[in-house]
Amino acid sequence: MGTYKCCLVFKRRYRWTDAPPPDDVRALFAVHSGGAATMGADGLRRYLESSDPDAADDAEGEADRLLDQIRLQGHQHQRAGPRLPRLGRGQLLGLDDFHRFLFSADLNPPVRRPQVHHDMSQPLSHYYVYTGHNSYLTGNQLSSDCSDVPIIKALQRGVRVIELDMWPNSAKDDISILHGRTLTTPVSLLKCLKSIKEYAFAASPYPVIITLEDHLTPELQDKVAKMVLEVFGTILYYPEEEHPKELPSPESLKGRVLLSTKPPKEYLEAKDGGAAKDGDAEQNPGKGTDDDAAWGTEVPDFKTEIQSAKEDDASENRRDGDEDDDDEDEQKMQQHLAPQYKRLITIRAGKPKGGTTSDALKCDPNKVRRLSLSEQQLAKAVVNHGTEIVRFTQRNLLRIYPKGTRVTSSNYNPFIGWVHGAQMVAFNMQGYGRALWLMHGFYKANGGCGYVKKPDFLMQSEPEVFDPKKPQPVKKTLKVKVYMGDGWRMDFKQTHFDQYSPPDFYARVGIAGVPADSVMKKTKAVEDNWVPVWGEEFSFDLTVPELALLRVEAHEYDMSEKDDFAGQTVLPVSELQPGIRAVALFDRKGNKLPNVKLLMRFEFV
Repeated sequence: MGTYKCCLVFKRRYRWTDAPPPDDVRALFAVHSGGAATMGADGLRRYLESSDPDAADDAEGEADRLLDQIRLQGHQHQRAGPRLPRLGRGQLLGLDDFHRFLFSADLNPPVRRPQVHHDMSQPLSHYYVYTGHNSYLTGNQLSSDCSDVPIIKALQRGVRVIELDMWPNSAKDDISILHGRTLTTPVSLLKCLKSIKEYAFAASPYPVIITLEDHLTPELQDKVAKMVLEVFGTILYYPEEEHPKELPSPESLKGRVLLSTKPPKEYLEAKDGGAAKDGDAEQNPGKGTDDDAAWGTEVPDFKTEIQSAKEDDASENRRDGDEDDDDEDEQKMQQHLAPQYKRLITIRAGKPKGGTTSDALKCDPNKVRRLSLSEQQLAKAVVNHGTEIVRFTQRNLLRIYPKGTRVTSSNYNPFIGWVHGAQMVAFNMQGYGRALWLMHGFYKANGGCGYVKKPDFLMQSEPEVFDPKKPQPVKKTLKVKVYMGDGWRMDFKQTHFDQYSPPDFYARVGIAGVPADSVMKKTKAVEDNWVPVWGEEFSFDLTVPELALLRVEAHEYDMSEKDDFAGQTVLPVSELQPGIRAVALFDRKGNKLPNVKLLMRFEFV
């Protein structure tokens, strides 16, 4: 029973009731129980075999394990309050027990169990890599503190590429990490390196790549080399040959740390503050800097991004600059590069001599490299060089970084990079919002290890290289049914959504992917109910299902003000398990809400 204010004087009471199992759950129970009132281990095993063919080999053991856990959950619910009955005697499931099992995000998740299942033996260029941008910043790009804390959080989430900007300290005798030419407060390089070593493999055993933006003298570079060797010791990987023809594989680099950087420019730039780089930002943040503006803004499709890049061409060129020196610059700088430091660089950043996009994308059969482009530079390049980019990324690494005007640490549409094969789509991990939700969801694939193998079509050169601009046929259709939601009454105060009545929840469901696949749909709003029942089904045609993400959001309808946020999740379509599943929701920052979940069904046709 809940009590709410009415007209500032009176109070209204609303009775809280649990929704009964949906008809589809009843029908499923009847099938696998043989029409009986209870279901035993054999019935649960038959259900598991039909819903997950991959688990058929161990369905009997899995059924026994689930029965024990369902019984345990029943006891926990009984202690908390008699919402659902306990599992009955003799290890038999009743309808409510079966419904509780299906509605458990722990026992019946929507994606495969967290384990690596992609082939990890190919060169690094064959994988998307979970990549951070300015990983040391705690907030905006202009004045926030620099710290090792966001680095630790990123590694704990599974991020595999950490970016550090190295500058001489005020005494010119040590190295600070900070965002150049801004008011950000520095943190020491040594502290960052020690934290990386401690947390590097907290979430994944696969390699951590440290990308270094270098503004140091040769003397300080030598100090960096000694520091890196001292901190990482034998886990630091660097190749014997200066220019390897092929990158190593994630499998061969398990438990290792790699360095990636460009040959640094002369110390004159460091002395006068350094040249503007990808993160050196505009001093005017502009509009839309609050949290709601960030998370509430819909991620633009990349057709819009490309058009925007054309319009902002001139101004953005001045801001972004180029991160990577060309070969001629590299030859000039070798005399200024500490030899030990140079030897430790595994992934070299740079581009060949020449100033055109075609020159930058030329492949050298005798060596591999990393190229960096801003999101704006990429958006312009794909107009006429889409297939060249795809070809380049088959052997080399392409890193995309946020444009310089993103001073609030917002992010961009990652799909323009992913569909062209860019491995390192760098995001501000503190830039909470819909774009970052996509990044979180994308890297739930492959056991959440931070490496996702690129689709085969992006690695093929015969009969032709994949052209992202060519229309693709529909490969499969995903049908999604949203039955109901629950858990908000446990995770939020009674008046969190509405002072005067229970909430009016609705769900938004859609696809993020290539423009042809991207769409959002929504259910009706269910009035005055903490346990909304929608029972609505949606259908999504997918032309590139290999990259598609399922977006799920819950909101509370507000007639007079902006609708309230009530949870979200993003799931890789390639990892969805067909059938009725419990989908846990997360808050704006990507942290799991303890109890909020939706009951949904997924079907591929």
